[in-house]
Amino acid sequence: MPTVLITGANRGIGLELARQYAADGWRVIATCRNPGAADELNEIDGDIDVYPLDVDDTSTLDALVISLKGQTIDVLFNNAGININKVPSVGDIDYDAWAKTMETNVFAPIRVAWAFKDNVLDSSRKVVAFTSSLMGSIERNGGGNAVYRSSKTALNMAAHCLSLELADKGVTVALLHPGHVRTDMGGPNAPVTAVDSAAGMRNVIANLTPEDNGCFRNYDGTAFPW
Repeated sequence: MPTVLITGANRGIGLELARQYAADGWRVIATCRNPGAADELNEIDGDIDVYPLDVDDTSTLDALVISLKGQTIDVLFNNAGININKVPSVGDIDYDAWAKTMETNVFAPIRVAWAFKDNVLDSSRKVVAFTSSLMGSIERNGGGNAVYRSSKTALNMAAHCLSLELADKGVTVALLHPGHVRTDMGGPNAPVTAVDSAAGMRNVIANLTPEDNGCFRNYDGTAFPW
């Protein structure tokens, strides 16, 4: 039975990923800041364990590493992220909010990936996936929301560096755009459902090969420019 670890699994895309992987018979390690309040996550049927993890709090990460020591993780899905201070102009940026966004969207997922690299290396599939965004593409930059855009661009670079470092160990790293998804972050009028987004990203992950290491893809598998 393969195992997936999902961060930010209590709502939106993370919740749907947990639901779909569990329904397909995977062992799911779902993490969120407050498992006791994650009612929908706790109601999912299947082989699923919910653990506390605040990706910005290294003490909770250290505790989770200890709890999962020796357990294999076939797919590590770094999904947790934030989108705050959505200002149109660089002149309107709240720099404290920018620092917070970089901490959550860049430092945290890389820290998580490195913390569990041995668990991934001991698995048969050896996949590390990151929820990125088309908004991180410099070539397709439409302007505005520099805080979120820059965090995803930085994530893309850091994760690509990780992909090069772990390539000779058989790990495949993938950066995935989930689409503009109808969630709390994406808004009620977004065109893509969480069900379709999660299913699409799972399909991309299922078909990854070593040659795809470091790729930047849409949830439908389409390659995106950096």
